[in-house]
Amino acid sequence: MSETLLAVLLVTSSAKGSNLVYQWPRSPKPQARLSRPLPSHDVTCAQGDNPWRAANAPDIPTEDGQPCPGYDPEDEEDYIWKRPHTLRSRSMSFSKSRSVPASRRASPSKGPDDAYPLDTSGDYYEEDEYESVLGYSLEILAGMLCPTRSMCHQKFELVVDDLAFIGHPVCADADGGWRFNEKAKQPARGRGTKKTDTPQMEEKALEPNCTESELQTFHFVLVLDLPDPSSSASGNISKYFDTIYEQVAFTVTAVLYQEQVLHNFVDTESEKLSAFKEDYLKRGKPFEEYITDALKESSLASAMKTLYDAIKDNTVARFTLHDLPLELQLPPYLDSLLHVDEDDDGDIGDQEDEYGMPNAWGPDVSFAWRLPALTPWKALLKLDEDELAYELYMKVKAPQLPEEDRDLAEQLVRFLEMASATIPLADMASLLDWDLESQVYPIVRWLVLHRRAKLIDVVHPVLKTIFSVPQKLPAKILEELTPEFDRTFSQLNVPTLPKLLSTISTSTHSKGANHFYATVVGAKDLIGLYSDVVVWLLKRDLLITLHLHIRIVATEELKERVRTHWEEARARRRRARARAQGIIHDEHDILGTTGLDDENADVEGFTLETASESSPVQNWLSMSPKSARRQSRRISGSEKKGGSRGSLSVHRRRFEEKDDVEEDELTSSGEEEVRWENWTRPEYNNYYASVITDPARATPLERRWLAAMSEGKDPDIVRRFEKINQYFDGKCTDDEILFRAEISRKQLREVLHHYEEYLLTFLHPS
Repeated sequence: MSETLLAVLLVTSSAKGSNLVYQWPRSPKPQARLSRPLPSHDVTCAQGDNPWRAANAPDIPTEDGQPCPGYDPEDEEDYIWKRPHTLRSRSMSFSKSRSVPASRRASPSKGPDDAYPLDTSGDYYEEDEYESVLGYSLEILAGMLCPTRSMCHQKFELVVDDLAFIGHPVCADADGGWRFNEKAKQPARGRGTKKTDTPQMEEKALEPNCTESELQTFHFVLVLDLPDPSSSASGNISKYFDTIYEQVAFTVTAVLYQEQVLHNFVDTESEKLSAFKEDYLKRGKPFEEYITDALKESSLASAMKTLYDAIKDNTVARFTLHDLPLELQLPPYLDSLLHVDEDDDGDIGDQEDEYGMPNAWGPDVSFAWRLPALTPWKALLKLDEDELAYELYMKVKAPQLPEEDRDLAEQLVRFLEMASATIPLADMASLLDWDLESQVYPIVRWLVLHRRAKLIDVVHPVLKTIFSVPQKLPAKILEELTPEFDRTFSQLNVPTLPKLLSTISTSTHSKGANHFYATVVGAKDLIGLYSDVVVWLLKRDLLITLHLHIRIVATEELKERVRTHWEEARARRRRARARAQGIIHDEHDILGTTGLDDENADVEGFTLETASESSPVQNWLSMSPKSARRQSRRISGSEKKGGSRGSLSVHRRRFEEKDDVEEDELTSSGEEEVRWENWTRPEYNNYYASVITDPARATPLERRWLAAMSEGKDPDIVRRFEKINQYFDGKCTDDEILFRAEISRKQLREVLHHYEEYLLTFLHPS
């Protein structure tokens, strides 16, 4: 909103009429707009208004080096769009009467006859700052911004030309009293209110001592320079206006309404400012002097200026309204909604974290904040440490503080004293014996929301952290911060800010150690000094922490080895099946030696054809009468020869025990067939190295690759690798792996060393 905010207005209405009580800044002006395309000053400039001639103009520069000899800077004014009041006052269509309230009198610099010059040929209308603002007469603007009673107590959004007015007008009750609106009680079913009891009488009965005021309506208004709809995505401008209304306009109006009901605050301040303005107008003092001196006379005027300056500077507005402290702000990246050329991530990552889980920050910071995910392995960096510590110290020592609140305040002081860029939130919760979700996170949310702290990646205690410089670093920021950096560290033999940032940006490409200690510090006695330097840079967003990300690669050699082993096992299974079928043929020979012929074998079911090719009924029907009688005799006789079949079973088991083939290789299950189908898939049936994208959900073939990587390695290292390889998906950072797997950084380095040939490591911001 720092780009679009033009002014902050307070408009009131009473029996005397509508009035603009106060405004800030003194003379707001919107940005210039073009009424038609402005041609560039090249050889086509002279024919800029003729598309065909401009397209076919010769591209030949002039001899004096100026491609547009007829260029006159004053000609650009013809291309600038001008609102009607620049040639004639918007209020000239109304009769100008001097019988207006004292606050509407003309400025002493103008007389009644020359208040509106009629000769406007070529001259712009010069506004009287006591009489108009933004090209509108104060009477017209105040009347336009003080709507009727039916339009009060709801969102107000008005767009006129290139201006947008956003607010929430409120008004007194019909009897002139200011009171809190209570929801009307629902009447009993089938019964209505008495006709003699009017709503006015009912409301007055609620608060019989309600103080009546001359103030009828007041409206706190934010004036915006209307954004260009073509410069932003569809719906973003409406979202932009809604955010401004909810977080600033409505909040300020709610506080003012409360103070008006309880203490008649708005009416008192309005009368004070109107009298102050009338006095300066009578004495003929400049409007600028009135606007400035009013800040000392009215706390409401001072609060309006503080709010405007904070929004323009994109900071937190801290002010007081009738002894009521307020802190208001807009999302830091709200203006990004108005630019389609920027990365469209104003709210991406705010609704969900990088793991697709709901944002843990809460609704207050869920849009246009671009905060990192609130996770246990992050650290808290305090901003304005001295001011925050002093405020907490004074509150703890306050005598009126209850004992329970004093204990909570002392715990908060301990939390802030312990907070450091080198201590993760999980460790802080453990040291304080606090619950991470219910105690630590709420404090972090509050501190970050009020910009008293920021969430950062953990910095190594001895600065063995890899940093980089933001890709987009405006030159103006570097120009502004360099003198401040020199004043802070000039006497401590620290390189200048540009030189330091240059060293950091090139350190990531060094072949050796590329962390901050190796590239910048270089000595243990300088760790304390450069720790302050790192904190100073992190507070101003001049450093980005790079984290180690890991992926698993199935190499060509690994795939070939696993494939060869699998094909050998498959060949053994085929041989095992062949030997199993050979056992059946041997049984036929055994049956012959025991006196059983092939027909008896068929009856007893030793061949595979009898059970699979036909049923007993079909066999019986296909036999001749003689064969059928013989079949019946064989079946009855086979029951007497059970001992022979029992000896055959023993013989078969002994024969199978001699086979050294494993049991899983003797069977052909559906799973083995699926594994063979994996080999035939294009993404697997190749000898090229590939990345295992999600080790936590690895396919059966990818699990074979992971198991083959551990062949011949130490069992402890293998167990650790099997435990943490699920995080080697390229998304988890090294800090997250250490936290989730509950291992040390040394143990992680051991795994990376033993599996180096199968791992792909790279640095990237979290």
